[in-house]
Amino acid sequence: MDATARLHAPLRHDGREDRVAIEEPLEIRVGGQALAVTMRTPGHDEELAVGFLHGEGLLGELRGAGPAADLAANVVEVDAELRARPGSAARRFYTTSSCGVCGRGALEEVAVHADPLPPGPQVARDLLAALPDRLAQPGFALTGGLHATGLFTAAGELLLAREDVGRHNAMDKVVGRRALDGELPLHGLILCVSGRLSFELVQKAAVAGAPVLVGVGAPTTLAVSLAADRGLTLAGFARRGAVNVYTRDDRVT
Repeated sequence: MDATARLHAPLRHDGREDRVAIEEPLEIRVGGQALAVTMRTPGHDEELAVGFLHGEGLLGELRGAGPAADLAANVVEVDAELRARPGSAARRFYTTSSCGVCGRGALEEVAVHADPLPPGPQVARDLLAALPDRLAQPGFALTGGLHATGLFTAAGELLLAREDVGRHNAMDKVVGRRALDGELPLHGLILCVSGRLSFELVQKAAVAGAPVLVGVGAPTTLAVSLAADRGLTLAGFARRGAVNVYTRDDRVT
């Protein structure tokens, strides 16, 4: 089966067939209890669930993830210990595919559970600017409706890429894959995203331990503030051989 087959579906308009990105709900369960519902593009659901929990600072000991025991559709079960945090006992999440922080009551509930990032790596500015062109996006090429996140070495080698209708979902899938493989934190590596740089993407990158985050689009003020606070190099408008570096430019040569 084509690797992009689950990312899109045929739809007719004006008498022609078009390929449209799929968006469906996913329920995330931990210990048999529903913890979150997110709108996402199907595929790599266990990665999405694990990455979401990690980015929220809730993921403790991870044993695995997969389909729910009752085989319910659009449900994934994570086998893990959850970290307790103030006010989290009865907390439930609903997120859309466009906003990772929708439904949260207050900004203080989006506290970042991440230590300041260590020094390095050193990345050439022209390489940083070129990373979006190396980001595999077959689903976007077919639909124009998917975002992507890629994980790169400091030398520009693509290690892993995921697509989803939600920006934050695509990053969760990358982080979740590394968590399932026991390869977190992402020290010494670079995350690259296909769109704008919002607060939740910086949050997820910082919690995952990625020292560099670059995107095709613009950052927000809150994203820049958070990146500076955590010691993360944040770079935007990476296109046509140029890139703007907003924080920690000491990593950019």
